[in-house]
Amino acid sequence: MIDLRSDTVTKPTPEMRRAMMEAEVGDDVYGEDPTVNRLERRAAEIAGKEAALFVPTGTMGNTIGIKLLTEHGQEVVCESRAHILDYELSMVAWFSGCLVRAIPTSNGILSWDEVRRVIKPLGPHAAPTGAIAIENTHNMHGGTVYPPAVIREICEGAHERGIRVHMDGARVFNASAATGLPVSEIVAPVDTVMFCLSKALGAPAGSMLAGPADLIAKGRLYRKRLGGGMRQVGVLAAAGLIALEETPKRLAEDHCNARFLAEGLSRIPGIAVDPAKVATNITIFDVSGTGVAPAQISARLRQRGVLINSINERQMRAVTHYDVDRAACAQALAAVEDALAS
Repeated sequence: MIDLRSDTVTKPTPEMRRAMMEAEVGDDVYGEDPTVNRLERRAAEIAGKEAALFVPTGTMGNTIGIKLLTEHGQEVVCESRAHILDYELSMVAWFSGCLVRAIPTSNGILSWDEVRRVIKPLGPHAAPTGAIAIENTHNMHGGTVYPPAVIREICEGAHERGIRVHMDGARVFNASAATGLPVSEIVAPVDTVMFCLSKALGAPAGSMLAGPADLIAKGRLYRKRLGGGMRQVGVLAAAGLIALEETPKRLAEDHCNARFLAEGLSRIPGIAVDPAKVATNITIFDVSGTGVAPAQISARLRQRGVLINSINERQMRAVTHYDVDRAACAQALAAVEDALAS
């Protein structure tokens, strides 16, 4: 089965499996798991932040990150199709007690001018702005990448107003591969950043939240409140260390495969996609011109050994990763053509 539903479907590499089997472990709630401690130190180093926290999921990392930067009754500004808004069960409201102020964009990339216009000060009527969240890369806009200058401008403008910025960097290593910049440089202006080990990097589970040491220490308590206090979790952290050190080197290959898919899809009648806009490992394509519903195309593809999800009534999303090579992408394209011809 060729699985292009997400880069979360990868299997641990042989190196990860060996590291997991041989991992030195302890009780992480006591801070005594040496492999987790190494992972947190290395993640903080890569992110250029004072400290980092290992969490089970990206949703938990974003939830804690937003909570650390806000107070109940504030607003969090984000893009209108952001993951924290559409795919995290309203944790901004449920855990942080904040309202989302969503800004629609054409490509998922907020500008400071757009953000500036919706910022609200403390006053007797409107909820004040507590934080800004930016998603880099932006999932539902096809893996688009924030220009570093835009990140800096948003953060500088926010900080001048006493507002902090969180980056949902679930795929920030893809942003690094696309721009050629180290992750530390990309995330330097933001206050907190979450990045996933279990998406493009291919670890079986886990994400990291990085930021100032005092905030991360507080975040450790929020992790416990959310049920994320894990014990001998070095068996997962060991795979995360391999993911951090080894997988970023080959992410550009995923990006090339995503563009290959987009180029092939663009030649299929009824499918609309611009290969030039595929910046990383996500290809979103419009199938409305085929006259076949995305869900129906998805079902036909499954019968042909290919998994690609529909994301709405017009579009589908294909995500490349290290378990799908160029040959498999070519097979997937042939399956799409066959599915639409039937």
